[in-house]
Parts: sequence; C-alpha cells; structure tokens
Amino acid sequence: MKKNIAIVMGGYSSEFGISIKSGNVVYRYLDREKYNPYRIVITKEKWVYLNDMGEEFPVEKSDFSIEIDGAKIHFDCVFNAIHGTPGEDGLLQAYFKLLDIPQTSCNHYEAALTFNKRDLLSTLKPYGVHCAISYYLNKGDTVNEDAIVDKVGLPCFVKANRAGSSYGVAKVYKKEDLMAALDNAFSEDDQVIIESFLDGTEVSVGVITYKNRVTVLPITEIVSDNDFFDFEAKYEGKSQEITPARISKVQEDSVRQWAEFIYKTLGLKGYSRSEFIFIGDTPFLLEVNTTPGLTEESILPKQAKEAGISLEELFASAIEEALR
Repeated sequence: MKKNIAIVMGGYSSEFGISIKSGNVVYRYLDREKYNPYRIVITKEKWVYLNDMGEEFPVEKSDFSIEIDGAKIHFDCVFNAIHGTPGEDGLLQAYFKLLDIPQTSCNHYEAALTFNKRDLLSTLKPYGVHCAISYYLNKGDTVNEDAIVDKVGLPCFVKANRAGSSYGVAKVYKKEDLMAALDNAFSEDDQVIIESFLDGTEVSVGVITYKNRVTVLPITEIVSDNDFFDFEAKYEGKSQEITPARISKVQEDSVRQWAEFIYKTLGLKGYSRSEFIFIGDTPFLLEVNTTPGLTEESILPKQAKEAGISLEELFASAIEEALR
C-alpha cells in the first residue's frame, strides 16, 4: 500500500523561500508508485496543505492530519525540507516524536545542538575537532571591541548563532565595522559567535544514511565570487561549486573521516552537510547543516549525483530509513 508522505516546507526564518524550493523539488521527484506526497507549508500564521490547484487546507495540529472532501488523512512519514526554525532546530522533530510520526531528519536534541553553532563546536572540540578561535556575545551584553579583536584578530566573521549560514553573517576587516556587523547578526538571533578568519580551501561534505549505511558523498570545493560564501554566492550563482573537490588525497581522506566521525558521534540521521576550511592538510569545522538545500542546484543533491544516486533514490532512501 502506498505511504502518505507530508513534505513540510517554509518555516519561520529568512530561508523560507529556499525551503519552498527544496520542498517542491522533493514533491516533484517522489515516486508516485510508492508514495502519496502532500505539500505542507508551515508559516507563523498558518499550517496548510497546498494542492496542485493552489488550494489550501488547514492542518489539524493536534494529530498533524488534514481533511479533504470529508476524509481525514494521516501521514505515515514526514519529509523535512525546512531550513532554519522550526525544522532545523529541533522544534518540529520533538513535535513529531510526541505524535509518533517518523520524520526524515535527525532527532530533536541533535537538531537543536547542530543548529546552535556555539554549542556544536564546544561539544566537538574535546574530540579533537579543529575549529576557529571564537568569541561569544548575547544581545544586551557590553561590547568590548578591543577584547574581540585581541582574541579573534582581523579580519573576522560575525555570525548569528542560530540562523543557519546565509543570513546574519558578515566579514569584518576593521574594528569600526564591528558594531554594524553585530547589529546585522542580532537582527537574526539574540546570540552571536565571532570567529577568526581561516584562510584556506573551503569544502562541503555530505554525509547521509543510504540503504541502511552511513555514506560520505563526494566532496565539494566552494570557490565564492564574493568575499565569502554568502547568500548571493550560495543561492544566486555567485560561486563555483566543484565536485569532486580539487584537494589532495591526504586532505580528502582526513575530511571524509572527520565528517563521518561527526555524523556518528553526534548520532545524526538522514542528511547532513558539514562545512570545513583547510589550513594546510587540517580541516577546521565551520558548521553542520541537518536540513541542507535539496534543489537540483544544491550541493548535497549534486554530490549524490556524482555518487550515482538519483534524486528519486536520494529522497526515497530518506523516507525508507525513517520508516525502519
């Protein structure tokens, strides 16, 4: 019997539009012989099922069901395509856990941990994972610009702590530009992480559970046309994403081992995409994404294609893993 699959998309963050694109790609490629896919758009104002005619039907949040023509529809599995809150920070994962509905991303604690850059890096450092030097601020804290520069140096990166990597990020070259960068970061989150600049080759490493096995996908090298891998570089074609990456065998082996180690150590499930910068042959971790972009142009689907995994196989595998 075909499974009813809810593809959740949208969310509450600035990455709403990207999530809608990801969700629609999943909807397009799911095998109709196996699945009945339903697009569920989640916003702060409403949760709705969106049919092919653009009609909206409200979601009953008490059991995550919908009603169409008097018939109530329950879901066998949720495909999570929400970038940012509430799909990447653990909120939806906890909700579906309470309802006992399988979902394709990692569990709620692991989602919350990886979404919080400060907590993630603090958790992994004792395992020997290399990270940039960092400085933390919360909204309302007194800002000591000299102390920040003394610790992390210039240039440095100012990032919203819990807002993904596309918004609330700035590269700061001069001390007098710190406050504007902090204002930008605090517009996305009330916690900020300031990191030292790592001058090296940036790579993205996809790790997934595929056919019941943890699988490291081919590595992608990121070459941004902008000053760093910002929103324009990531989503508007202002970068080269080269798969497989032009790195040495030593570098490749090292970063593959670290990416797999992080995935297994944190107890992740489904998809992940870890970002590293090489200093010499040593990979320094920037962040871990647990609901990466899933459009045809996104990094993880391109890595899967390089590994011989089609979008149909990639998406079906996530559902089958969740249903095990």
